[in-house]
Amino acid sequence: MASADPTPSADPTPSAARPTLLVFADSLSYYGPTGGLPSDDPRIWPNQVAERLGWDLELIGRIGWTSRDVWWAATQDPRSWAALPRAGAVIFATSGMDSLPSPLPTAVRELIRYVRPPWLRRWVRDGYGWAQPRFSPLARPALPPHLTAEYLEMTRAAIDFNRPGIPVVAALPSVHIADSYGRSHRWRSDTVAAISDWSAEHDVPLVDLKAAVAEHIFAGRGNPDGIHWNFEGHDAVAARVLTALGLAGVAVPGDD
Repeated sequence: MASADPTPSADPTPSAARPTLLVFADSLSYYGPTGGLPSDDPRIWPNQVAERLGWDLELIGRIGWTSRDVWWAATQDPRSWAALPRAGAVIFATSGMDSLPSPLPTAVRELIRYVRPPWLRRWVRDGYGWAQPRFSPLARPALPPHLTAEYLEMTRAAIDFNRPGIPVVAALPSVHIADSYGRSHRWRSDTVAAISDWSAEHDVPLVDLKAAVAEHIFAGRGNPDGIHWNFEGHDAVAARVLTALGLAGVAVPGDD
């Protein structure tokens, strides 16, 4: 019997030869209309963008991440260390959580998951769930706007130190109608101003997530939680990200 050919099928564009789209994100980038999705789901905007470019994707993120978490991920997560040498561009797809109200300081809120015993953790979590929508209209943002800009710049500078001149794109906060936050988003404009000033100073193209998804969110056609998007929203964000990457110097196939 003839032995099997040990040579694998030739990929016309081997993965090792393709650039990587390195995306740091919060849950907006991988949630759809019914909940969270795997990072390889073709319907979420990071995969749409990577597919259009013919690149691989490294999506590093978690629900609730702010720009401070992006700094920690870029400097402490070995996945980002591995992806950066192959990266064709970097996207900071956060700032939404930065601008959301947080009745408790972020560090204190994050500690709820570590409360023991379990019955006490459930009691604390339920109590915070009761308090958040009621106190959100009076609360400060999860990350003060000036710190959002500072963390974005720390991360950009660290990445640029290792990969001088690599294209970087960032995002302005999305919008929401979430009852869980008392439908409050009064700090969004301050966060927008801080990010816009930073982007102008460092020539970083921005993706306005509000412009991409507001129509769907305010019409109630997004995720029932009032924060995450439908797939039309992901389509619209993908288009704007591709435009921003073009402004950053990335050659986008199909663009004149």
